[in-house]
Amino acid sequence: AADVARLMVMPLERDGGQAQFIVHEPPASDATLEPLLQWMDRNLGRPLGLEEISRQAAMSTRTLNRRFREQTGTTPLQWLLTARIRRAQALLETTTLSVEQITVRVGFESAVTFRERFSRMLRISPTAYRRTMGGASMPRDDTEASCLRLPLRDGP
Repeated sequence: AADVARLMVMPLERDGGQAQFIVHEPPASDATLEPLLQWMDRNLGRPLGLEEISRQAAMSTRTLNRRFREQTGTTPLQWLLTARIRRAQALLETTTLSVEQITVRVGFESAVTFRERFSRMLRISPTAYRRTMGGASMPRDDTEASCLRLPLRDGP
């Protein structure tokens, strides 16, 4: 329920500065991509292209795309975008880092692109999300939460 509420950007009923959600990772449906998913999660803050991800997975781009979609229901680059947005959500909720600092931490090259992608996926700006979830009033915490693997929907 907390994940659904967080994804819908509806604040949960709460008092004080406790977090809006509990960060946990659901188990992968097939463990063959687990090391790759962990590597991608650890490297969210730097530019990652499909060729580098394929090299890390030790398979061709075509095979990677096919297996990735079979096991996760999405493409590697869409998974990466979703993971970056989820990491940004966690940072907006749990830190006082600026949107520009979060942009760099989650691997976007420009704050404009980050804001556009965030707003498109969540239908709310990063600043409004932080205001709604109460992140700006929380004490600074530079730890980066792990990303959930549930895909966000990119559409109307």
